[in-house]
Amino acid sequence: MIRLFAGMMVLACLAPPAFAGLDAAAVNNAEFKGKPPADDRINPAIVKAQVLLDRASFSPGEIDGKLGENAEKALRAFVESKGLAVAKQLLTSEVWGALLATGQDPIVVEYKITEKDVKGPFLTKLPAKMEDMKGLKSLDYTSPREAIAEKFHMSEALLEALNPGRKFEAGQTISVANILMKETRPTVARVEVDKTAQTVKAFGKAGELIAFFPASVGSDEKPTPSGVLKVTSIDARPNYRYNPDYKFKGVKSREAFTIKPGPNNPAGSHWIGLSAEGYGIHGTSNPSKVSKAESHGCVRLTNWDVDKLAKLLKKGTEVSFIERAAANRK
Repeated sequence: MIRLFAGMMVLACLAPPAFAGLDAAAVNNAEFKGKPPADDRINPAIVKAQVLLDRASFSPGEIDGKLGENAEKALRAFVESKGLAVAKQLLTSEVWGALLATGQDPIVVEYKITEKDVKGPFLTKLPAKMEDMKGLKSLDYTSPREAIAEKFHMSEALLEALNPGRKFEAGQTISVANILMKETRPTVARVEVDKTAQTVKAFGKAGELIAFFPASVGSDEKPTPSGVLKVTSIDARPNYRYNPDYKFKGVKSREAFTIKPGPNNPAGSHWIGLSAEGYGIHGTSNPSKVSKAESHGCVRLTNWDVDKLAKLLKKGTEVSFIERAAANRK
């Protein structure tokens, strides 16, 4: 952008705002215009679609107002479950109508921050290396903002965009995603982990799709198992135990060590152990990286998604690991 000041030409490179005028009304009244947004800014209609997907148990991962990879995965699963035509452009007027039909509750609502939300304790900084985590008493959130964003399945950027200039203090009223915390708990008969698509699906006894989640599934260095395993344990707030035999990239310790529980623990808020030593389904300290970064061989979900899945499972539930041909993912 070029500006003139007193006869002088000044070159100013200005980034576009996240979204000018984003507020609860903009999201609640948003309508789909026929085409997905062309830029990377937060879009009220996409916020609305993501919240509706989350409520319908088709998780878009982190609700960030952008039609990214995880939102598209959730849309595809939603479209297929409704028997709608799968088009190259996943969000269409027909799909938008189907999303709106899932519920009429407001998408963004007011929330009064409680003393518990800001009580902490909070970490001053989350260490980047596992070895530096082992001496901490707990792996807590780093701020009330992070804790509140995760509570409502939102990115911190979206939380701030909806609440410009607000301080995240007890007694403050802020705008948050209305994710409807009350959940039913249908019986899950089996879980399917798609290693190619990087997704997790939970199915009922009649083969119906109960819940869908984007996931990080293994890596070339530490691939995820194949075949059928079973759930052997379900633990909230797990310790993370590092075995030097894992030989994770970036971990130099030759001694086993334990990292205390907390949402920023490497295993996140839940550990769902599987019948292959050292493998499980767990949460993460970095929800924005789910399905966009490799895991150490396990199946990584957002903390809120693994919390939901853990409530649906019981010991003995089958977990199938599959690998579809690339052509089947389009």
